[in-house]
Order: sequence, then structure tokens, then C-alpha cells
Amino acid sequence: MTNAAKSVTLAVSLSLAGLAGATDLRIYQNFGEIRTPISAESKTYTVNLPPSAWENLIPGTIDLEGLNITQAVQTRDVSWLAGLEGQTLTLRENGAQGNTTERVTLVRAADLLIKDASGQYRNVSFAQLSFPSLPPENAQNPTQKLVYTLTQPGKGTLSYLTRALAWTPRYTLKTSSSSATLSALADIRNNSDQAYNVTATELFAGQVDVQDVQNFQMRGNVAMAQATSADAAAPAPKVGTLGTVNGLYRYGLDSAFTLPGSSTYTLPFLNPKLSTFERYAGLNTYFNTQKSEGTLGRFYRFKADQNLPGGQLTVREDGRISGQTMIRETAKGEAVEFGLGRDPDVRYVRTVQTISSSKTGGTYKVTYSFESSKDRQVRAEVSEQVGGRKISIDGVTRSNQGSAELKVDVPAKGKATRTFTVVIDNSQ
Repeated sequence: MTNAAKSVTLAVSLSLAGLAGATDLRIYQNFGEIRTPISAESKTYTVNLPPSAWENLIPGTIDLEGLNITQAVQTRDVSWLAGLEGQTLTLRENGAQGNTTERVTLVRAADLLIKDASGQYRNVSFAQLSFPSLPPENAQNPTQKLVYTLTQPGKGTLSYLTRALAWTPRYTLKTSSSSATLSALADIRNNSDQAYNVTATELFAGQVDVQDVQNFQMRGNVAMAQATSADAAAPAPKVGTLGTVNGLYRYGLDSAFTLPGSSTYTLPFLNPKLSTFERYAGLNTYFNTQKSEGTLGRFYRFKADQNLPGGQLTVREDGRISGQTMIRETAKGEAVEFGLGRDPDVRYVRTVQTISSSKTGGTYKVTYSFESSKDRQVRAEVSEQVGGRKISIDGVTRSNQGSAELKVDVPAKGKATRTFTVVIDNSQ
């Protein structure tokens, strides 16, 4: 490749990098889609993405929309340093006479072979060379180039999927003795070293399967939307609900923003109203004929007035951390239930009385005795799974399996007892 051709390639690469100013992002929870408007002035259009973009690109997803193509050829292009082969650079060395500099010719970039003023060839290190312009990151690494052949010039959109982008919601449930509120933040992560000046952004929540998407691991710095930066004077965008797309929850940012490289950009997300909220002491177990005792668990149940995408939930009781859990995608009005560990203030004793027994089953009376040391009334809920060919729980007949449900209000520093009867019939 001639130096002139290399200069053209470099110019195209730089111009495409500058197109980040017109980028639209569609960000899913483990990958993202980058969409950049382009204008092809001839029947050949060359795509030169930064190395980090190629590194994170999901293979087979790059596309040129709105333009008809006859072929596309992706090849490995030369590195930035290879573009300087044959040019004169400055070599700095530290020898017996101290630091010295001399003008040398870069003969081969692959192994940093130079020719010095005396006509001798030798290998040097990249750190010893000085350059007339600022080297890019990974200046020694070859890049990828994609050349489209078009039926005619025109305007279109360059799009591709990348592992470098992702987003997750995170919730905070704040509770007290008299109230409960739920709020959320959206963390938008950029795992590449490329910054994007974004004109339009959509966030999608829900399961979307694509090939070759790896688990997202964040590296680099964190950039909060409210943090001081070069764009701190610009108002932060707001996240609004855009409805659903075939089971996916869709959200949009209402204004442009800059997504820095290697960053997490955090915005206020949802502020749903809770139609119901309950705390209770719970136990989920299976039927058996043995006596048991222990403590119940700390459980919560609530319903929100809007869809909730899956994410991490932090619970604060009276301003103190009570625990964290993950919640799944939840439709408007659907119950969210979760536990946060043992509640040592509420204990239970479970006993079983065998009323009758045979080879094919039996009748059993199960008794739960609860005792609370709390200074307020607490709801205790037990769910006990019972299996069998035919079962009856408190006179209600079910096939294969069923669940015995107990709900009782245990008074402050008091006791309560509840029973249920199980009939199991495994006969043919």
C-alpha cells in the first residue's frame, strides 16, 4: 500500500470515528446496538471502526441499512505504525554517553526494525521512538476494514451489535412502620474506550438471545449523570416509558447525552407507586411426618402500578440496609415476593399426629405453633408442598400435588397455633 493510500484509509477511519456524534443506541441488558447515519459519495463505502469496536463487535451483525449492496469484503488492515514505514522518526537511547537522539527510518513495523544514520539495521522498542503526531491506542495492532460495493451512492445507516454496551435497573425499597416507597436507577455501561455523543437512546428489558454474547464485565471508571464533567452544565436526560415490543419493556431517553468510554452512566429511572405492600414471617417447606422447629424467614410482598424490568433490589428499613435480592421482569400489578434471610424473633414448632396409616397413604394432622418476641403484631405464612397420587388438604381434593397454606397474625410478644389435615392416597 502506498503512503497516499494509507493516508486515505486513516482519514476515512478518523471521519467514521467522528460519526459517534450522530450515534443512536439501542441498549439491551447484555448487549447493545449502535446505529450511525452515513452518506456514501460513491459506489464504494469503507468502514474503519476503532480497534475496541471490532474487539467487542458480535460477529455477523454489522449491516448497512438503506443502501443496496452487491458485495461486502472484510479484511485485516495495516496498523497505524505500519502506515509510517519508510518515514523518518526520532530514536531516543540511553547509553554510556547519556541520553542521545538520532533520526532513523522505520523499515518494518511488525518487529520495529529501523535503519540508522550509518545504514545499519536493528530492532528497537516502541517506547524508544518519537512520532510527529499523536499515536492512537494500540498503535501496533492491525485493524479491520470492511468495504461495501453499492449499486449507487446514497444515505443509509451503519448498524452493529456490540458486547461493550449494556444496562441494568437497580431498585431501592424504603420502608418504615407506616409507609413503603420504591424507586429505581438505570445504569448504562460502556465497556469500550470509545465515547459516544448520543442523539437518541432506547433501553430494552427482557430476554433477548443473540449469538456469541458473553457475560458483561465492567471495567474502567464510573461516570454518574449528576457528576461534574465537561458536560455538567447540560441537563441530564430523563428516562420515559415507551411501552412494550413483543414482550420486551421499552424505555427512552428524552434528550441527547455523552456516554464516556469505560464508564457507567446512571440516571433516575422509575418511581412506581405501590398498590400493596406487606411484610411477613414466612416458611416454604415440604410435607413430612417428622417434628421440626426453627425460625421463620423475613419476607416481603408488593405490587407496583407499572412494569418492572428485572434487576437488583436493595431494601432499607428505617434508613438501614435490610438486604439485597434480584427481582425478575414483573408486569404491572403482578406480585413481587422475596425473602431476606432468617427472622430470629419469630419461631415455630411443627408437630404431626398420624390419624391413620397404610401402605398406600394415610391421614395426618399437622400443627404449627408460632411464638413472636417482636413488640408489634406480625403475619406468619407457611406454604407446605404435599405430593401424592391423590391428596386432600382440609377436605379439598387435588391430584398429584398441592400446597397447604397457613396465614396467622401472631400478636406482639405472643403466641398463635394453626392446624391442617392432610390425606394422602397412592392407591391405583
